[in-house]
Amino acid sequence: MASTWEAMKDFYVWAVENGDSRTDPWLLVYSPLPIILIFSFYLLLVASGPRLMEGREPFTLRSVLLIYNTALVGLSVYMFYEFLVTSLLAGYSYLCQPVDYSNSELGLRMARVCWWFFFSKVIELLDTIFFILRKKFSQISFLHVYHHATMIFNWWAGVKYVAGGQSFFVGMLNSFVHIFMYLYYALAVLGPSVQKYLWWKRYLTILQLTQFVAVALHSGYNLFTDCPFPDGFNIAVFTYVITLIILFLNFYYQTYFRRQAQKKKE
Repeated sequence: MASTWEAMKDFYVWAVENGDSRTDPWLLVYSPLPIILIFSFYLLLVASGPRLMEGREPFTLRSVLLIYNTALVGLSVYMFYEFLVTSLLAGYSYLCQPVDYSNSELGLRMARVCWWFFFSKVIELLDTIFFILRKKFSQISFLHVYHHATMIFNWWAGVKYVAGGQSFFVGMLNSFVHIFMYLYYALAVLGPSVQKYLWWKRYLTILQLTQFVAVALHSGYNLFTDCPFPDGFNIAVFTYVITLIILFLNFYYQTYFRRQAQKKKE
């Protein structure tokens, strides 16, 4: 037992001390412990939140949600712009791009937007808290919790070790998708007068699935080419995105095929 504990301790020390020296001083990056605490608190809220809201009236939070979703639209626009413009200015390859660990202007600019993307995933945990406060418990599915909880760890590792390189591709695509996703949520808050124009919800899921397929092809391609980007990260991204494709396909089927078929029968 002692040797196992020592091995774990040695691995932890190695993990925290062998990150990107540029990003280590940044908020929540140096050690995984803050993210583990956030993750644990998040799961605690998911488990206990519905019970705490039992017998209480749901909060409307209309103004809060409008500000929150609009702010995330703005943040997503900023991140997409930074990912796109920085990659173009730096002459990034959209097929294979190693990480620029230098303190060059563009290297640091890309690292900074990677950090903002990671931090946005921490902010987005509020999606679940708002569902709990509004008693929208059906929205807190396994897919929802799995996606939100795992993304903070994935992008902590991304910023800790590979802040740039071809990881920018994932952040750029996801930021683009989130512009429309949080715009949809912001408009939906405005009530029935606007909701009747939000017929394009189905296409948001298709856009998300398209993004995941693109990421799978991108990371999968680099597993079979001589690309100076860590294969371990490509394998992790490829494996993770396959799970998302499966879960989102199931969501799409359940929402737009099975439920509609049941409504027709009724």
